[in-house]
Amino acid sequence: MVAVTGSALAANCSQPLEPGRHKLTIESDGQTRSAVYFIPSSYTGQDKVPVVFDLHGSNSSSNGQLNRSSWDKVAEKNGFIVVAPQGSLSGKTTGTYAWNVPFVTTRTGGLDEIAYLRQTVKAVAETFCVDTSRIYASGYSGGGRMLSAYICAGHDEFAAAGFVHSLRAGRPVEVGGKWQPDAANCTPARPISIIAFAGVKDTANPYAGGGQPYWQYGFRTAIQRWTELDGCKGNGDPKTVQNVTFSVFAACKNDARIVSYVFANGNHDWPKPNAATEAVTVASKESMPGVVKTAVFDPNIDPASRMWDFFGKNDGSSDVIATTAAAKPSTESPANCAQGNMSETACKSAAQPASARQNDSVQQEL
Repeated sequence: MVAVTGSALAANCSQPLEPGRHKLTIESDGQTRSAVYFIPSSYTGQDKVPVVFDLHGSNSSSNGQLNRSSWDKVAEKNGFIVVAPQGSLSGKTTGTYAWNVPFVTTRTGGLDEIAYLRQTVKAVAETFCVDTSRIYASGYSGGGRMLSAYICAGHDEFAAAGFVHSLRAGRPVEVGGKWQPDAANCTPARPISIIAFAGVKDTANPYAGGGQPYWQYGFRTAIQRWTELDGCKGNGDPKTVQNVTFSVFAACKNDARIVSYVFANGNHDWPKPNAATEAVTVASKESMPGVVKTAVFDPNIDPASRMWDFFGKNDGSSDVIATTAAAKPSTESPANCAQGNMSETACKSAAQPASARQNDSVQQEL
């Protein structure tokens, strides 16, 4: 059962809805769970539209994640729905939450997040006028680990997925003194297209591995494992511009693609690119169908916009846009302190207004 609260009400493809953010409640496994959804002003209720699920990091919330990712702004521009589910674990500050990731961060009081996400996807598809072939997902930090676990558990509702500082390919196991993904813990239903971002200077989810017990193997190991799961060929043909390395594996099974952006100076903040002096061009090859060229780099494009471009071109025939830029550290917003999305330390250091995109890595626990 899904309850849409507020003034926006609908039943599948029937009528327009009030634009903006609204609260969504979901009955899952005998518990009432919450989420936030965003309706673009172009939504008519008659034409089926795509949906992007945006999963928050630890010590954040549905609204906090939308503030950080700006997925709602991308949705308004491009005419699709965004749904930001909320984890079941309490965060370190009032009004914040974390995900009860199976085999990773499970602790007392956590609910069945797999069942919740499955029910939320089902409810959204039945409630709104949705193109079920164009349902996508994005996860930041702990939310990306949750999304990884969901896909690894064999659920195939998402046509493609994006990860920011969070890609996993199963829980870590140590074999011969080396950490690697547990093959038995990640059995996706089919090859899936993935776009992932990582910062070499990330200390919360270290790029090279290590850190918390749930992390251990690094970003490159996770990418390598997904190329195996997707049956990809090649080495990703990496290109570097202004300390950002772009790689694309396009010769994968079922037309899947894997794309990664590695920021040499990036930390755990949501990346905010600057303009690059040149764009990375990916040459067209017979072995990599559909990979043609780049678009002119737009300095205002952030991971959400880049993911949306990737999702929209995930048909095995269109161009992969491969542009890169150096990472710019995000600044904190005092306004976000009142929403519980920043630590006390970060709030005290916020001396001036910043963009709506915020960072909660100070309190990252997953």
